[in-house]
Amino acid sequence: MRITIIAGARPNFMKIAPIIEAIEKHNEKAANIKYRLVHTGQHYDKNMSDSFFEQLGIPQPHVNLESGGGTQAEQTAAIMVRFEKELADHPSDVVVVVGDVTSTLACSIVAKKMHIDVVHVEAGIRSFDLSMPEEINRLVTDAITDHYFTTSDVANMNLQKAGIRENRIHFVGNTMIDTLLKNEKRFIKPPIWEASGLVAGNYFVLTLHRPANVDVEEKLKKLIQTIIDSSRGLPIIFPVHPRTGKNLQKIGIQTDQLLMINPMSYLEFNYLVKYAKAVITDSGGITEETTVMRVPCITLRNNTERPETVDIGTNELIGTDPGNLPPAFEKLFNGKWKKGTIPPLWDGKTSERIVSVLNRLYN
Repeated sequence: MRITIIAGARPNFMKIAPIIEAIEKHNEKAANIKYRLVHTGQHYDKNMSDSFFEQLGIPQPHVNLESGGGTQAEQTAAIMVRFEKELADHPSDVVVVVGDVTSTLACSIVAKKMHIDVVHVEAGIRSFDLSMPEEINRLVTDAITDHYFTTSDVANMNLQKAGIRENRIHFVGNTMIDTLLKNEKRFIKPPIWEASGLVAGNYFVLTLHRPANVDVEEKLKKLIQTIIDSSRGLPIIFPVHPRTGKNLQKIGIQTDQLLMINPMSYLEFNYLVKYAKAVITDSGGITEETTVMRVPCITLRNNTERPETVDIGTNELIGTDPGNLPPAFEKLFNGKWKKGTIPPLWDGKTSERIVSVLNRLYN
């Protein structure tokens, strides 16, 4: 079996790392899976140095298509043109895509038009919000996928409602959690811990990047100020996304309580998350990690494609209105935040199940 694995952005590599490890373990017993790792180059990330791959045990990609930059249409087209040539030069039996970035969509279309099966890891998740580019990527990819690897019962139901036959849906769990559990004991205390005298359980971690929260200066200013006012003087560690940084410079909030820092490595960031009193975020992936690490999570979004983190885990969806923050903080400080449990099959063995299914389907 020949597998082509696609990664287009930093989170993709964290999702595919355990799959590649599981393939290599499988091959120690039966060397019948050949894989080729393709980096589309969709995102340039200065933190994706050799140490990033080494820290997380991710092999260097066999090729980088260098398709970053431009508008969404230009980037999609560049990925498709270059991936078509890649597949022509290196034929494959199945293309494995992960998540919901532009590369996921673009490479799926190319593979199907070249009559190659597509396998989607993290299939079936839905926000039902078509203003999100990721939701469009999910819908189109799942419309042409051959086999669906899912993270939750909700994702299974979404696919079944779309008419996907059950024998094409494989409930395996969450590969991001494979990476988290493998590396939890290897988390690295970041320099800011000692520099700012942080104490476990006595600081917050904040991440913001979605347009609804960061693109309007007055909205962003009110959001940040409300978080500061509600946090009872505890430090707020804020790794600043470049998109957010530009607007933060304009709103001029100055307080020693808000510690704005550059984005961190995976191992450093998750050290901070693990020992935080709570995380305030508008991310999706972080809500999965906080759920598994049993850390309270306040999500500044009106919808989520990961409802299991709310229904089962430690996440609360409070919307984008800053006025919803004070009651959430009160609940947290009064010790009334839900404890949460870990969703089924988020056990660190998802990638083993994926490789087992792939071996059954394609060997």
